[in-house]
Amino acid sequence: MTRDDQRGNTGPEAEPVKVAKEKEDPAAQAAKRLAQAKARAADVKKHPAKEKKPPEPPEPSPLQPLLDRFVKVLTEGVGSEAVEEAYINRPGGDRPTLVISPEKWLEVARLLLEEESLAFDYLENLSGVDEEDHMEILYHLTSLTHGHDICVKVKTGREEAEVPSVTGVWRAADWHEREIYDLLGVRFTGHPNLERILMPKGWVGHPLRKDYKPYDGGV
Repeated sequence: MTRDDQRGNTGPEAEPVKVAKEKEDPAAQAAKRLAQAKARAADVKKHPAKEKKPPEPPEPSPLQPLLDRFVKVLTEGVGSEAVEEAYINRPGGDRPTLVISPEKWLEVARLLLEEESLAFDYLENLSGVDEEDHMEILYHLTSLTHGHDICVKVKTGREEAEVPSVTGVWRAADWHEREIYDLLGVRFTGHPNLERILMPKGWVGHPLRKDYKPYDGGV
């Protein structure tokens, strides 16, 4: 017996055996897919997805008592209408934050400086923001005496943007208020010299307002 005979090959004329694959009927394929989909749906019903627990409320800020004390001193000293809002600014390092009525702001500013338990004697920063529907002036204050700090926001309209000047309370506010007037057009009533400080005196408009359009399009 030859080696080819041992392998089952009967000679050069033998052809390889082909296994024909029967094609499945399209209707049967559709029925099979439908059955699989029903089986998956039934499995989902047996094992429903676990409900997500609502996020737990954050822990109270350790500075909340301090904020509460600030509010108490101000409302007792100036009136409850002075403080429009009070909250802890967590993204800002848990800084106590107050929104003060513009009509009461000058009284509040004096109390923030002169009240011994507050003694905010350092104006760290003063800035302005165009919020499109209103202007917002932000005062970051620090007490070098007590080591605490606060952010005060005063809101005003865009068309007649006006806030009392606090140059008589913190002298450092002088140039900051001029810069905000120059770039945002907010007038600080009572400022001793409210003139432009960055742009030329003849400049038209206020460049940081969101509706600002250059008078000279080539600039």
